[in-house]
Amino acid sequence: MPAAFRLYLLRHARSSWAQPGQTDFERTLDDVGYGDAEIVADMAADRGFVPDRVLCSTATRCRQTVEPVLRAADENLDVRFMDTLYTGNVETYRTAIAGNGDASALMIVGHNPAIQELFFSILNAETAERAAPHGYPPGTLAAIDFDAVPTISEPQEGRLVALLSMTN
Repeated sequence: MPAAFRLYLLRHARSSWAQPGQTDFERTLDDVGYGDAEIVADMAADRGFVPDRVLCSTATRCRQTVEPVLRAADENLDVRFMDTLYTGNVETYRTAIAGNGDASALMIVGHNPAIQELFFSILNAETAERAAPHGYPPGTLAAIDFDAVPTISEPQEGRLVALLSMTN
């Protein structure tokens, strides 16, 4: 039975340290991060993982991480950049998901600790721990299916379809 809703959680790929005069917000991907973002985007496209909508943090490293996803999808995706995903906690991410339930497949491109906390909170604990025993590494993409769109008042437990990462 096909899922009613699919959530893709993408943590930005590995980034460089801030240069003198550069803010955390302006940090860019490093060379490894660029390569990992390209590979994970291609892996996702090969599996047919294409969201209807993308919610992406406005931070430079998240924008750079989502670029290969957009190219690999080869479609005009609905991409929305959100400042709140840069500074937000797990509840901010939950609110963003609940507010975009009209999309049947939603991708969130964001930061830790919120991405990791969300991943571990929406999956069965054993599944989450087995999939990511050392946390949620940079550049990791999870595809998670739900029987209904998760809402703030009615959280759902998801089913992990795939976890794509260069560190697994």
